[in-house]
Amino acid sequence: MTPPRRKRRLPKPPRPPQPPAPPTPSADGQAPPRNPERLYTIAGSADGKRAELDLVTLIVSRAAPARHAPPEHAAVLRLCDAPLSVAELSAYLNLPFSAVTVLITELITAELVQARAPIVRQALPDRSLLEAVMHGLQRL
Repeated sequence: MTPPRRKRRLPKPPRPPQPPAPPTPSADGQAPPRNPERLYTIAGSADGKRAELDLVTLIVSRAAPARHAPPEHAAVLRLCDAPLSVAELSAYLNLPFSAVTVLITELITAELVQARAPIVRQALPDRSLLEAVMHGLQRL
């Protein structure tokens, strides 16, 4: 018995790109804003000072979020119950690194979070220790 023959499917040609639709004006005749929430409204730091944070700096919350806290601050405090790096926070909050550093700077000055250096592991374990463990396991 021979298997049924199958026809080869050829890839479909790509569709031509559609031009973007023009923005529809609102009732007052102005075009709607593309991104109504700008980053400087989220990170409302007027002085522009930032803590020196790396991507791997660990952030740990020291307190629970207050009721009147902005939603971004509350999200950082909830996420940082366990230590999280600044890069992870940036990814979870879907905000750029620069905006997250401003948020964390505000929380550090309010003493709501603590910044820690990342845990550094030793490069290589001692070879003699590994050999002693290996010989001990072989004797068992």
